Amino acid sequence: MLSLRHHLDLGESALKDGPHPERARRDAELLLMHLLKRSRAWLIAHNDELLADELSVSYTELLERRRKGEPIQYVTGETEFYGLQFLVTSDVLISRPETEHLAEKVIELASDFDAPHIVDVGTGSGAIAVALAHKLPQASITATDISSRALALAEENAKRNGVAVRFLAGDLLEPVEGERFEIIVSNPPYVAMADRDSLDVEVREYEPALALFAGEDGLEIYRRLIPAAFDALTHGGFVALEIGYGQSAAVTELLARAGFAQTDFVPDLQGISRVACARRP
Repeated sequence: MLSLRHHLDLGESALKDGPHPERARRDAELLLMHLLKRSRAWLIAHNDELLADELSVSYTELLERRRKGEPIQYVTGETEFYGLQFLVTSDVLISRPETEHLAEKVIELASDFDAPHIVDVGTGSGAIAVALAHKLPQASITATDISSRALALAEENAKRNGVAVRFLAGDLLEPVEGERFEIIVSNPPYVAMADRDSLDVEVREYEPALALFAGEDGLEIYRRLIPAAFDALTHGGFVALEIGYGQSAAVTELLARAGFAQTDFVPDLQGISRVACARRP
C-alpha cells in the first residue's frame, strides 16, 4: 500500500497527460476527496496514511476517466451551483458559473411581484429552478424538460435541497399551455452545429447534444421559445434568457419581433452579454 501523498503525486502525473494539465493536481485531489468522502483539509493533515489496495484500484479508474476528458463533475456525480449541491449525470448539462448571472437576474426581477409564478424552460439538472425556489420561497416555481431522465434527476435535486418545484415533461412551454407566468427563464441550447469542433473535448464528447446544439446558427430554440414566452407571460412579465457569444443582436431582433419591449443585457465576468431580459408590455 502507498500513502495518500504518493497517490496524489501519481494522480497528478497521470492527469498531466489529459486535456487539462493545468488542473492536474487539483483534479487529483478532488477525485481522492470524492473517493474517501473527505475534505481537502483532511487530506493535507493525513497525507501519510496508506490507501487500501481496493481503493487504490478505484482511484486509478477515476483518474483514467478524467484523463480521457470526462468532466470531473460526471466522474464524481455532483457539482455546485449558486451555493447548492447538485447531482449530475451525462443526461444533463453541467451548470456553468456564468449561468448564475441568469439566476441573479431572475431573483432581481422577482422583487417586482408579491408571489410570482416562474417557469424554468429546459431545466436539465434543475439547477436554476432549485436555486430560485431556495432564494424565493414566496414564488411558485415550475420547471419543464423534454428529457424524462433529466426531470428525474431534477426532482431528486429539489428533494436534496429541500425545495418545492413542480416538474413537467414536454417540449419548451407545451406542458404549461394555457397558464400565465410573471417570469419565464431559460438557459436553452444555443451552440451552432458549425461550432461543434471548436468546443473542448469535455463538452463535445461528453455533455448531451440535446442540451447544447440549436441548429446551424444556434438560434433555433430562441425562434420557437420567444414567441411562445410572449403568449405565456402576464402583462408586465419578464423573459430572461441565457445567450451565447455574439448572439445579442439576433436575440434582440427576435424579442422585438415577438412584441417585447426594450431588451437589456447582463454581462458575465468577461464582459460578454450573457443574459437577455425583456418585458411584455
